[in-house]
Amino acid sequence: MQEGTGRNARLAKVRSPRHHRRYFDPTDASPRAVGSIHRSFIRMTFSRPLKRLTALTACACAAIGTAQIATSSADLSDQITASKSAAQTLQSEIDAETSQIQKTSDGVAVARARYSMIEARLESSIHQLQGVQMRLMAARDKVVTLENRLTVASNALAANLRTEYENGSPNLVDVILNANGFSTLLDEVSFMKRVQQQDAQIVTFTKTARAKVISEAVKLGTYEERDRTLTDNIVSQRSQAAAIQSALLKEQIAEENERTGKKEKLAHVQAETQTLQAKYNAIEATYAAQAKESAARVETQVNVQAGGVAINTSGMATPPAGAPKAVDEMIAAGNAIATLPYIWGGGHSSFQAAGYDCSGSVSYVLGAAGLLSAPEVSGDFESYGDPGPGKWVTIYANAGHVWMEIAGWRFDTVALAEDGTRWSRGGGEFSGFVVRHPAGL
Repeated sequence: MQEGTGRNARLAKVRSPRHHRRYFDPTDASPRAVGSIHRSFIRMTFSRPLKRLTALTACACAAIGTAQIATSSADLSDQITASKSAAQTLQSEIDAETSQIQKTSDGVAVARARYSMIEARLESSIHQLQGVQMRLMAARDKVVTLENRLTVASNALAANLRTEYENGSPNLVDVILNANGFSTLLDEVSFMKRVQQQDAQIVTFTKTARAKVISEAVKLGTYEERDRTLTDNIVSQRSQAAAIQSALLKEQIAEENERTGKKEKLAHVQAETQTLQAKYNAIEATYAAQAKESAARVETQVNVQAGGVAINTSGMATPPAGAPKAVDEMIAAGNAIATLPYIWGGGHSSFQAAGYDCSGSVSYVLGAAGLLSAPEVSGDFESYGDPGPGKWVTIYANAGHVWMEIAGWRFDTVALAEDGTRWSRGGGEFSGFVVRHPAGL
């Protein structure tokens, strides 16, 4: 079918250029021809095993790298778990120390309250002691005064007794006989009575003063004993409260120091955990990136038997159940280039290209399934494979355009121009096209 007429003219930009196939002439035994055939044979013979070996080597390296990452990740995960466990243990110990410190603080508060109560009682005891001491001093002064009075009275009584002993004790007869008159007699009798009364008073006062001195001496002894008791109690209570407070403060200081040490250990462990976690996250990110890359390699595999053609097993078109392996590979290859741009002559010199025209696209798909060893132009497909439609694959070709159907899917660069993908359901040109199919498909 000639280009430039009908719909072919409008779609000329999505069809392949006319290229002429070069056939080998057995009669041409020139060195150039023989060398060309020899080079082609060498490429076909050794390129596929070499590419297969390269792909296997890449997969093995990726697997080793993944295993190393997994091992490092597991080791770091174990270290992180151990660090977190140690941090939890330290935190529990710190919490226990904090609780104990709180109890000790409560004990210190109780001790301080008790100390305050003791101090209050001490103040009361001190005031009481001061009162006792004042009464004791007053009692002592009173005893001294009474003793002085007793001494004076005793001295006066002694003087009177000595005078009476020396001069004799006067009696009423002597007073009457020696009186010079009645008035003198009355004076002498009155004087004698006064002396007797004074002596009696002195004796009575002496007895009373002695009894008071004894009583005040007893009180003084009681006050002195109470003073000593209160003083001893005050000193003992102060010493006891001070000892309790000192012991509790020492315990609190020791607990605070121990908790501070454990907090420092916890901070160190937490810092190590963060470092390990950062390393773990970096390894996990690397592992995820490699896993993503591996998944991409799974989705875009390499068919080494078809010259390293990329295929996509998760694209738009999917093979039906029970389809032959070659059909699966053709659909996967079609998915890989379904939306690549149309480039005039793209895919003619190599299966690998940035874009493909109609014959380049069909060649790519057939090459991925191992049904074509090198790209062909559209006119070449008029004699490709077997004549007529196939069960799974049918090729429609003429000199200006070629497209194909694979398991009910239309694969055509015209569809790319219409819908943005080479895949479509239905449509396609049939008039003026030679129908062929791969042998057995």
